[in-house]
Amino acid sequence: MGKVVMYGSVSVDGFIADENDQPGPLFDWLLSGDVPLDESGELTVSQTSYDYTRAYWDQIGVTIAGRHVFDMTDGWDGKPPGGVDHAVVVTHRPQPEGWDSEAPFHFVDGVEAAVAKAQELAGDRIVEVAAGDVGGQVLAAGLVDEVRMDVVPVVFGSGKRYFGSVHAQHLLEDPDVVIQGSRVLHLRYRVRR
Repeated sequence: MGKVVMYGSVSVDGFIADENDQPGPLFDWLLSGDVPLDESGELTVSQTSYDYTRAYWDQIGVTIAGRHVFDMTDGWDGKPPGGVDHAVVVTHRPQPEGWDSEAPFHFVDGVEAAVAKAQELAGDRIVEVAAGDVGGQVLAAGLVDEVRMDVVPVVFGSGKRYFGSVHAQHLLEDPDVVIQGSRVLHLRYRVRR
Protein backbone atom coordinates (compact mmCIF):
# COMPACT_ATOMS: atom_id res chain seq x y z
CA MET A 1 0.00 0.00 0.00
CA GLY A 2 1.32 3.43 -0.94
CA LYS A 3 1.92 6.16 1.56
CA VAL A 4 -0.50 9.00 2.22
CA VAL A 5 0.99 12.44 1.58
CA MET A 6 -0.62 15.77 2.49
CA TYR A 7 0.52 18.33 -0.08
CA GLY A 8 0.05 21.94 -1.12
CA SER A 9 1.65 25.30 -1.83
CA VAL A 10 1.53 27.52 1.25
CA SER A 11 2.33 31.06 2.34
CA VAL A 12 5.04 31.62 4.93
CA ASP A 13 2.28 32.22 7.51
CA GLY A 14 0.48 28.95 6.74
CA PHE A 15 -2.31 29.75 4.25
CA ILE A 16 -3.25 27.97 1.01
CA ALA A 17 -5.64 30.71 -0.14
CA ASP A 18 -7.01 34.04 1.00
CA GLU A 19 -10.46 34.50 2.56
CA ASN A 20 -12.02 34.47 -0.94
CA ASP A 21 -10.38 31.15 -1.92
CA GLN A 22 -7.87 32.94 -4.16
CA PRO A 23 -4.31 31.57 -4.14
CA GLY A 24 -2.74 34.89 -5.11
CA PRO A 25 0.99 34.39 -5.77
CA LEU A 26 1.13 30.85 -4.30
CA PHE A 27 1.53 29.27 -7.72
CA ASP A 28 3.89 31.87 -9.21
CA TRP A 29 6.78 29.44 -8.67
CA LEU A 30 5.11 27.16 -11.23
CA LEU A 31 5.60 29.90 -13.83
CA SER A 32 8.98 31.27 -12.76
CA GLY A 33 11.45 29.00 -14.52
CA ASP A 34 12.46 27.80 -17.92
CA VAL A 35 11.94 24.03 -17.53
CA PRO A 36 8.50 22.71 -18.59
CA LEU A 37 6.95 20.72 -15.74
CA ASP A 38 4.35 18.94 -17.87
CA GLU A 39 3.41 18.31 -21.49
CA SER A 40 1.27 21.46 -21.70
CA GLY A 41 4.32 23.70 -21.42
CA GLU A 42 2.23 26.12 -19.37
CA LEU A 43 4.00 25.24 -16.12
CA THR A 44 7.67 26.19 -16.14
CA VAL A 45 9.89 25.88 -13.09
CA SER A 46 13.55 25.97 -12.17
CA GLN A 47 15.57 22.82 -12.81
CA THR A 48 15.78 22.22 -9.05
CA SER A 49 11.99 22.42 -8.67
CA TYR A 50 11.51 20.22 -11.73
CA ASP A 51 13.77 17.47 -10.38
CA TYR A 52 11.94 17.45 -7.04
CA THR A 53 8.35 18.01 -8.21
CA ARG A 54 8.28 15.85 -11.34
CA ALA A 55 9.68 12.84 -9.45
CA TYR A 56 6.94 13.26 -6.82
CA TRP A 57 4.11 13.84 -9.30
CA ASP A 58 5.09 10.70 -11.21
CA GLN A 59 4.47 8.61 -8.07
CA ILE A 60 0.93 9.86 -7.36
CA GLY A 61 -1.85 7.37 -8.11
CA VAL A 62 -4.84 9.11 -6.51
CA THR A 63 -5.65 12.59 -5.24
CA ILE A 64 -8.11 13.21 -2.41
CA ALA A 65 -9.86 16.58 -2.28
CA GLY A 66 -12.94 18.05 -0.68
CA ARG A 67 -16.19 18.90 -2.40
CA HIS A 68 -15.52 22.62 -2.05
CA VAL A 69 -12.36 22.39 -4.18
CA PHE A 70 -14.10 20.03 -6.60
CA ASP A 71 -16.92 22.55 -7.08
CA MET A 72 -14.53 25.53 -7.39
CA THR A 73 -12.63 23.78 -10.20
CA ASP A 74 -15.79 22.51 -11.93
CA GLY A 75 -14.54 18.98 -11.29
CA TRP A 76 -11.40 19.64 -13.31
CA ASP A 77 -13.57 19.03 -16.39
CA GLY A 78 -13.79 15.35 -15.52
CA LYS A 79 -10.01 14.79 -15.54
CA PRO A 80 -8.25 14.32 -12.20
CA PRO A 81 -5.74 17.10 -11.47
CA GLY A 82 -2.08 16.70 -12.36
CA GLY A 83 -2.68 13.78 -14.68
CA VAL A 84 -3.29 11.27 -11.88
CA ASP A 85 -5.43 8.23 -12.59
CA HIS A 86 -8.24 8.84 -10.07
CA ALA A 87 -9.63 11.49 -7.73
CA VAL A 88 -11.57 10.80 -4.55
CA VAL A 89 -13.90 13.58 -3.45
CA VAL A 90 -14.92 13.79 0.21
CA THR A 91 -18.52 14.97 0.32
CA HIS A 92 -21.82 14.50 2.13
CA ARG A 93 -23.68 15.27 -1.10
CA PRO A 94 -24.25 13.08 -4.16
CA GLN A 95 -22.21 13.60 -7.29
CA PRO A 96 -23.36 16.59 -9.35
CA GLU A 97 -26.43 16.11 -11.50
CA GLY A 98 -25.44 15.15 -15.02
CA TRP A 99 -21.93 14.13 -13.92
CA ASP A 100 -20.27 11.60 -16.26
CA SER A 101 -20.29 8.38 -14.24
CA GLU A 102 -17.40 7.08 -16.38
CA ALA A 103 -15.08 9.88 -15.19
CA PRO A 104 -12.42 8.54 -12.78
CA PHE A 105 -13.90 10.33 -9.77
CA HIS A 106 -15.18 8.61 -6.65
CA PHE A 107 -17.51 10.43 -4.22
CA VAL A 108 -17.29 9.22 -0.61
CA ASP A 109 -18.63 10.33 2.75
CA GLY A 110 -15.82 10.86 5.27
CA VAL A 111 -12.04 10.95 5.26
CA GLU A 112 -11.52 7.38 6.49
CA ALA A 113 -13.61 6.04 3.59
CA ALA A 114 -11.75 8.38 1.21
CA VAL A 115 -8.34 7.11 2.27
CA ALA A 116 -9.48 3.47 2.09
CA LYS A 117 -10.88 3.97 -1.43
CA ALA A 118 -7.81 5.92 -2.55
CA GLN A 119 -5.42 3.25 -1.25
CA GLU A 120 -7.44 0.56 -3.02
CA LEU A 121 -7.19 2.51 -6.29
CA ALA A 122 -3.55 3.59 -5.88
CA GLY A 123 -2.05 0.22 -5.01
CA ASP A 124 1.58 0.90 -4.13
CA ARG A 125 1.52 4.44 -5.54
CA ILE A 126 1.16 7.60 -3.43
CA VAL A 127 -2.21 8.80 -2.21
CA GLU A 128 -2.06 12.58 -2.25
CA VAL A 129 -4.36 14.53 0.05
CA ALA A 130 -4.95 18.18 -0.77
CA ALA A 131 -3.97 20.55 2.02
CA GLY A 132 -6.81 22.40 3.75
CA ASP A 133 -9.82 21.18 5.69
CA VAL A 134 -9.88 17.65 4.25
CA GLY A 135 -6.11 17.27 4.60
CA GLY A 136 -6.33 18.43 8.22
CA GLN A 137 -9.08 15.91 8.91
CA VAL A 138 -6.98 13.11 7.41
CA LEU A 139 -4.02 14.22 9.57
CA ALA A 140 -6.22 14.36 12.69
CA ALA A 141 -7.44 10.82 11.93
CA GLY A 142 -3.82 9.63 12.01
CA LEU A 143 -3.81 8.62 8.34
CA VAL A 144 -1.10 10.94 6.94
CA ASP A 145 2.40 9.49 6.58
CA GLU A 146 4.13 12.56 5.19
CA VAL A 147 3.58 16.31 4.83
CA ARG A 148 4.97 18.10 1.77
CA MET A 149 4.86 21.87 1.46
CA ASP A 150 5.92 24.26 -1.25
CA VAL A 151 6.50 27.36 0.88
CA VAL A 152 6.14 30.58 -1.10
CA PRO A 153 7.64 33.89 0.10
CA VAL A 154 4.38 35.74 0.78
CA VAL A 155 2.45 36.58 3.95
CA PHE A 156 -1.35 36.47 3.63
CA GLY A 157 -2.27 37.47 7.17
CA SER A 158 -5.49 35.45 7.03
CA GLY A 159 -7.26 32.97 4.81
CA LYS A 160 -7.63 29.22 4.38
CA ARG A 161 -5.16 27.36 6.60
CA TYR A 162 -2.83 24.65 5.26
CA PHE A 163 -3.94 22.25 8.00
CA GLY A 164 -7.56 23.40 8.00
CA SER A 165 -9.13 23.60 11.42
CA VAL A 166 -6.90 21.06 13.20
CA HIS A 167 -6.99 21.88 16.90
CA ALA A 168 -4.62 19.25 18.30
CA GLN A 169 -0.85 19.03 18.27
CA HIS A 170 0.74 16.66 15.74
CA LEU A 171 4.47 16.08 15.82
CA LEU A 172 6.45 15.82 12.61
CA GLU A 173 9.99 14.53 12.22
CA ASP A 174 12.75 16.92 11.25
CA PRO A 175 12.49 17.82 7.57
CA ASP A 176 14.21 15.15 5.48
CA VAL A 177 14.06 17.30 2.34
CA VAL A 178 14.72 21.03 2.11
CA ILE A 179 15.16 22.27 -1.46
CA GLN A 180 15.33 25.87 -2.59
CA GLY A 181 13.76 26.56 -5.98
CA SER A 182 12.93 29.84 -7.65
CA ARG A 183 10.31 31.65 -5.49
CA VAL A 184 9.69 28.46 -3.45
CA LEU A 185 11.13 26.30 -0.70
CA HIS A 186 10.20 22.62 -0.99
CA LEU A 187 9.89 20.87 2.39
CA ARG A 188 9.08 17.29 3.31
CA TYR A 189 8.32 15.97 6.80
CA ARG A 190 7.43 12.49 7.96
CA VAL A 191 4.61 12.36 10.50
CA ARG A 192 5.84 11.09 13.86
CA ARG A 193 4.02 7.93 14.96
